[in-house]
Amino acid sequence: MQMVKYPFYYLKSCDTCQKILRSLPQEKLILINIKDTPLDENDLEQLKMKAGTYQALFNTKAQLLKSLAPEDKPVKEEDFRKLLLEHYTYLKRPVALVGDQIFIGNAAETTANLAEYLKKS
Repeated sequence: MQMVKYPFYYLKSCDTCQKILRSLPQEKLILINIKDTPLDENDLEQLKMKAGTYQALFNTKAQLLKSLAPEDKPVKEEDFRKLLLEHYTYLKRPVALVGDQIFIGNAAETTANLAEYLKKS
């Protein structure tokens, strides 16, 4: 029987992502380095369907965001979508799709829940 693997979107150069990854059963994950494999429209739509909004996937601490002119900062869902497709740094990381669940970001509770969910699957 083949083991089911789940997509794990992360940034390989991010120390926090690497730390989280080391705490997870990697054999259950399909590792997707978003710098090498940026989100395409299909990936983003799949993530948005689980997250509910593009804004939920958006990294509000992205350095590029700080460099945007006030009128270019995202306000509407379409703004968040456009920026998420434009540059990998706008995706809040890591993001894991496990079954019908999505885990977004590096909060301790989120990563603990992800680890627990992966153990059960």
